[in-house]
Amino acid sequence: MSMALDDSSDLPDEALLTLFADGDRQAARALTLRFTPVVMAHAYRLLGDRAEAEDVTQEAMLRLWRIAPDWRAGEARVRTWLYRVVANLATDRLRQRRRAGPPLDEVAEPVDAAAGPAERLQDKARAGALQAALDALPERQRQAVVLRHIEGLANPEIAAIMEIGTEAVESLTARGKRALGAALAARRDALGYGDD
Repeated sequence: MSMALDDSSDLPDEALLTLFADGDRQAARALTLRFTPVVMAHAYRLLGDRAEAEDVTQEAMLRLWRIAPDWRAGEARVRTWLYRVVANLATDRLRQRRRAGPPLDEVAEPVDAAAGPAERLQDKARAGALQAALDALPERQRQAVVLRHIEGLANPEIAAIMEIGTEAVESLTARGKRALGAALAARRDALGYGDD
């Protein structure tokens, strides 16, 4: 069965995965377009390194393609499954970093071409400060904060991804937010938030 890409863009994730498992290339393209940016952004927030985030994104999508024929509808949402895979891959890489020594040089966030030089510098400083503060958090707090406050997921979905209870998610995000606030408070004026 083959369909126009426009027809598949409204289909649920599980339906697209089933179509892909049946050999529909358009379904694979629709899933790739739908999930690659989300997975990449999440991996980058967890790792703070664009090259590693790209590797994790590629591996997560490959695992999705491999699992497609065996996917059991109703057991998990495709998005939830992907977030869990990304989190596990990122955790593995973070552990490897600690064993290997200091991290590689950080890659700068992409610059918005419409912004002026001063705005770009300030945005870069803010993004760098946020990423440094996120990097300083314990892994589980960082993961919970990223999923809740950057990815915008609800606590029950985060609990499923992290395989913990909802109360544990609330505790991790609350402690993570407090730690981020404390880490960034001293740089408030330098980051241009003095008038806010």
